[in-house]
Amino acid sequence: MSQYVSRIAGTFAGPARPPRLRRGSGPRRPRRTAMLSVHTSPLHQPGTGDAGGMNVYIVELAKRLAAIDIEVEIFTRASAGGLPPAVELAPGVLVRHVDAGPYEGLAKEELPAQLCAFTHGVMQAWAGQRPGYYDLVHSHYWLSGQVGWLASERWGVPLVHAMHTMAKVKNAALAAGDRPEPAARVIGETQIVRAADRLIANTAEEADDLVRFYEAEPEKTAIVHPGVNLECFSPADGRAAARDRLDLPQDAFIPLFAGRIQPLKAPDILLRAVAVLLDRDPSLRRRMVVPVVGGPSGSGLAKPEGLQKLAARLGIADVVRFRPPVGQERLADWFRAASVLVMPSYNESFGLVAIEAQAAGTPVVAAAVGGLPVAVRDGETGFLVPGHDPAAYATALRRFLDHPELVDRMGGAAARHAQSFGWDTAASATADVYAAAVQDHRRTGHAPHHG
Repeated sequence: MSQYVSRIAGTFAGPARPPRLRRGSGPRRPRRTAMLSVHTSPLHQPGTGDAGGMNVYIVELAKRLAAIDIEVEIFTRASAGGLPPAVELAPGVLVRHVDAGPYEGLAKEELPAQLCAFTHGVMQAWAGQRPGYYDLVHSHYWLSGQVGWLASERWGVPLVHAMHTMAKVKNAALAAGDRPEPAARVIGETQIVRAADRLIANTAEEADDLVRFYEAEPEKTAIVHPGVNLECFSPADGRAAARDRLDLPQDAFIPLFAGRIQPLKAPDILLRAVAVLLDRDPSLRRRMVVPVVGGPSGSGLAKPEGLQKLAARLGIADVVRFRPPVGQERLADWFRAASVLVMPSYNESFGLVAIEAQAAGTPVVAAAVGGLPVAVRDGETGFLVPGHDPAAYATALRRFLDHPELVDRMGGAAARHAQSFGWDTAASATADVYAAAVQDHRRTGHAPHHG
């Protein structure tokens, strides 16, 4: 099925730059897109609460779309009082704060009850503009898709939707102790798939999942690989300088976890693998540092102490360093300083962190799930591990210890591999998806409502 969806998606399927559409030379690109991100603000620090790869995705994509003359207005739920109604994120990119529910302490699971209030805020903003102000709606994640569905019908414009993650896929690969996604989300996603003019998938596997689990129409499914900020994430001045800045020992073996601390991301697998390594070779204790950079997932009410207690129980608390989420510049330094990034996730639609680490010149040991086999070239830029057995991760890490030259050799290959995932490429492909959606929408004769 993969090749079928990829063939249908055409120019959107690969990381190579698709041909640019010039004015008058094909389908017209929209002038202004309403982008919806209900549950996570593009202004929030990735790695905190529900902010993660999707935040980075939305910010970088919006900036690059604006650079090719597609204005973007991002609607997001206000999560604090006194926020300005609109904030300019970059030239051509506006973030609009919508009041929907209490500012603090509202978990993502409680947000469906606020979708009506959020939709009202979006409609108010639209009502204050001239007719035809937005040419297209691009929603991210299912909560936004529900709002986008109504907005696109009301405005008579196409809906482009990016799932990012899917309930049925997550429920098919649950981590131990993780709660299954609710039926309401499954129903909501099914409705969005039916309503959307175009679905954007990060990888061919995600496109397959849309067709297999949700009966998406292959011809409406386009594959656009997310990008990476290649200016920020680069090898720069190298591993030694990064370790100096972070006060890390030069001769240490440093397997890094970076991301939200939640069962889905499986940071516990790395800790258990480290315990296996130390059990097999106690001398490693003197030359290993294991940074865990990230915060708890959810509303911030969840506590990360569970992972710290696990480190103590495993007898490895002395080698593990817990660090709070950091900005992109600092995160790039953590990637440069690491010997290897470890991503034992149970599910990743793409695995942006894996590309960022590789762009910084660091190899990756990752679970062979979701989009990670696209992000990581097994045996060339890192190693893919089937399953989630900590001993298997220990074996993969041991290869770097037994062959230290692998860190630099695979790191160099990783940096080269990441070059094909620039955001300009992703934005150009996304703009082509927009143009196709607008053309199809016009052909089917959807008329906008006014008033």
